[in-house]
Amino acid sequence: MERLLALLPPRPDRTDGESERAASLHDSCRTARRAFLARHSDSVYDALTTGRTLRPRLADLAAEAAVRFPGLVPDAAQLAEERARIQAHKEGREIDQGLFFGALLGSPAVGTHLIESMLRPASGSASLLEEFRRTDRLELPAVLLERRGEAAHVTFRNGHCLNAEDNQLIADMETAVDIVLLDDRIRVGILRGGPVTHPRYAGRRIFSAGINLKELRSGAISFVDFLLGRELGYINKMARGLLCDVPTEGSATSISKPWVGVVDAFAIGGGMQLLLVLDRVIAEDGAFLSLPAADEGIVPGLGNLRLTRLTGARVARQIILSGRRIHTGDPEARLLIDEVHPAAAVDEAIECAVRDLASPAVAANRAMLTLAEEPLDLLRAYLAEFAVIQAYRIYSPDVLAKTERHWARSERASA
Repeated sequence: MERLLALLPPRPDRTDGESERAASLHDSCRTARRAFLARHSDSVYDALTTGRTLRPRLADLAAEAAVRFPGLVPDAAQLAEERARIQAHKEGREIDQGLFFGALLGSPAVGTHLIESMLRPASGSASLLEEFRRTDRLELPAVLLERRGEAAHVTFRNGHCLNAEDNQLIADMETAVDIVLLDDRIRVGILRGGPVTHPRYAGRRIFSAGINLKELRSGAISFVDFLLGRELGYINKMARGLLCDVPTEGSATSISKPWVGVVDAFAIGGGMQLLLVLDRVIAEDGAFLSLPAADEGIVPGLGNLRLTRLTGARVARQIILSGRRIHTGDPEARLLIDEVHPAAAVDEAIECAVRDLASPAVAANRAMLTLAEEPLDLLRAYLAEFAVIQAYRIYSPDVLAKTERHWARSERASA
């Protein structure tokens, strides 16, 4: 396929016939990859993890697969070439990564091992933990972490884009969540958006505007590190706890802590998805929540899995399929928000939440609630489908067209 693709012009320069030829080549190869993985996904994973004795993270696993099984997933050179292009001009090689991870997660034994591997602390978290213990403060490029008594305050610092999510924020959030869970002085995590610089909201706190669509348009949103990695990484750690090896016993233990979300102004897209795994949600009066999946065209993470159990099927469909916003004054808001306060009273509400949730029994019981509400096998099965569907969606014509329109509007507004 690569030899035949190389005979064609780059994607933006292809005629309709050449585009159809490229699509046919990709489809043929993906059919073969699907067939291979349907029969050999367990053996492939065992070869990559030395019989499941190693626990590589998603990116490392995909990189090793490209070396050990050439043609199964894109290699480093192909990914580097893709990263240099805007989303609409890429070949869509991340789709092959989606097929790969979808097959691994579709296997009960392999998928469970992979999920548990991603619940381990990320590399670098341990060294930063020591720094945090000395200063009670850690400044990462997109996140600020501070300890105040028994609480750790995790603050988004992507103020230039309304605290929207990008690759850097996802990486920093996983580091911050690891440290909160590893630091035995901390009993409760607080998640809040910092002040932003957008002219309309300058100086105000914003929880999150969701995925950074300008970054998606420019090709800077990673499928593995962001779209799949956030679900298996820091969000799943917030929901299920952190798995750490116990040296004396050679086994693993789970560290789970309660989390509080504080919604100033709005929680859109990925911001709202975060609220679905938190133990208490406090909102500023007048704030709203939304999952604009129908508008953006992509799957809203695990929102489809988690929202229905909180709101019921009808409201969940209104939110996800029709883009309905839930405002703090709506009757349905009580299904998603625990407390609504005037802006001046939010800080006091946070302190009360910390006192309520700091008991060790809270951590134990929240872990049992997660086990009952979202069994690991249910999560695994959803992620197996999500990995494939989301990979295709980020290269679908409607999503590419929408990101281009959003980018053009942003360029006009800033001109």
